[in-house]
Amino acid sequence: MPETAEGQEVRALFGVAEVEGPSMVPTLYQGDRVLVRYGARVRPGHVVVLRHPLQQNLLIVKRAVGLREGGWWVLADNPGAGADSTVYGAVPEDLVLGVVLARFRPRTTRPGQRPLAGALSWALSAVRPVLSDRLAPRRLRAR
Repeated sequence: MPETAEGQEVRALFGVAEVEGPSMVPTLYQGDRVLVRYGARVRPGHVVVLRHPLQQNLLIVKRAVGLREGGWWVLADNPGAGADSTVYGAVPEDLVLGVVLARFRPRTTRPGQRPLAGALSWALSAVRPVLSDRLAPRRLRAR
């Protein structure tokens, strides 16, 4: 984290992270970028960025299902493709860094495509909000 002249830590309100792996398919795919609001209030159903409870230098993306004793219970949207709270238990609240607001796919350009047309086409097809799934806690809790 950057520091001010007084040595105090400065926290960014927003950031971008890249998704790796299939654990959040169909919500997020390999290579998607996500816009994260750091320090946002987490509610059940939100997709969150957090520090892996067993490897705290690793950031992961999961869906917050609910608060339990010990922290947030988080689950992958794709249950067969990645570890979640069913493996490592509840995640302490201080490891949950922020809420995912939107996802966007990396921009690719095609030969001969005009820059403005390409940018507009990309913006209309690749940028999507990541909405809270209010039914997810009920649906995912059954697993």
